[in-house]
Amino acid sequence: QVQLVESGGGLVQAGGSLRLSCAASARTFSSYAMGWFRQAPGKDREFEATITWNSGSTNYGDSVKGRFTISRDNAKNTVYLQMNSLKPEDTAVYYCAAGWTTARMNYWGQGTQVTVSS
Repeated sequence: QVQLVESGGGLVQAGGSLRLSCAASARTFSSYAMGWFRQAPGKDREFEATITWNSGSTNYGDSVKGRFTISRDNAKNTVYLQMNSLKPEDTAVYYCAAGWTTARMNYWGQGTQVTVSS
């Protein structure tokens, strides 16, 4: 079982930046692929970014490519999402997830709200 706790959300003006963090409880954190997803009101959960266990590969959704960066620190059991050039349409609840592969996430955090004002 993996417990994930997100932090770093908040209110920011358009064009600003935020860094989300996700702390994981698993002793085997370094074995997991990690990802960030988001869900806006009235919309389905959307893929944002994934990273392999050794940071060897990252992948991004089209809407965030070039603006968001996923990274991880296995020594700290933490994954990050650096979000730059934020837009009002980035407003959503952001979820951290863990899985044995980037294609399938098995564990989810509770989410952190990000609100971007225009």
